[in-house]
Amino acid sequence: MKQSVQLPRISALALAACCAAFCCPRARAQENPTAVPAGPAAAVSDALTAACTGNQVQFADELTSESAAAFRALSSEERSELMRRFSLTEDKGRPLLSSDPESRIILRCETPGNTIEFRFGDTSVHENLAFVPVSVVGAEQTKFGLVRESSGWRIISLGLLLVDIPALSKQWEDDQLEQQENAVVEALAGLKQAIERYRNAFGKLPDSLAQLGPAAPGQISPDEASLVGKELASGVAGGYHFSYRVVATADPNNKIFELGATPEEYGKAGRRSFFIDGAGRIHAQDKHGAAATSDDPQLETETAHP
Repeated sequence: MKQSVQLPRISALALAACCAAFCCPRARAQENPTAVPAGPAAAVSDALTAACTGNQVQFADELTSESAAAFRALSSEERSELMRRFSLTEDKGRPLLSSDPESRIILRCETPGNTIEFRFGDTSVHENLAFVPVSVVGAEQTKFGLVRESSGWRIISLGLLLVDIPALSKQWEDDQLEQQENAVVEALAGLKQAIERYRNAFGKLPDSLAQLGPAAPGQISPDEASLVGKELASGVAGGYHFSYRVVATADPNNKIFELGATPEEYGKAGRRSFFIDGAGRIHAQDKHGAAATSDDPQLETETAHP
């Protein structure tokens, strides 16, 4: 159920990608240049180089200790995505380092799809803080903010946006949980439709979710209706436990049913519990692992409509 995470475009404040053919004169690039003198600009250059090549170890070295620890705790996919946002590329590339006539850094990241050229401005230092202006050819300029830490310079911001990886990690976790919870809502809506199809086909409600499960070819019956997959029919899917109950009404020929979905391990696959009442309305609430009921707030979603 895991889906790709959409990250905020860290560089969207000022940096924009440019095409491989530049209209401005280029400085002579070196594939294996001599080292840039240590300082704030070198730290930014090293971070962009690491992002270009996909070197996660080197990239972490250019972050503050707190952000580096949080970066290492991310999944490999999330670390790669974060570096792609820094380098403005979708693929790993080849960094080419050179300088302009004023000895300011020019860094190009060449990938199969495009080439990005970063041009550095003059660094300004204020005690333990430094600001390095960087622009992409043809785009406006932004500033990397750095702080002196452990006798070196570490990146803390890009423009006005803090490079706060612990907070970013929490945001990604929340986004992932929301995506997983949305998938549970879709699964509940699918179960509801399957139960209605079962009633239309066999003239009654199923006794359990298991009766909605897969059947052998040509063996569909009230006990194996082949309306949902094996996981949902078992009542456990996507880290949630699904429950089903037939509810008697004054009219014995018009029974209704209720469905529920509760996280098996609270906070891992999701936080909210869900409940579909007899009228087909979906209710949702963070119950800290307890089951939701019809007393909980109704979820505003199209899938809630009967």
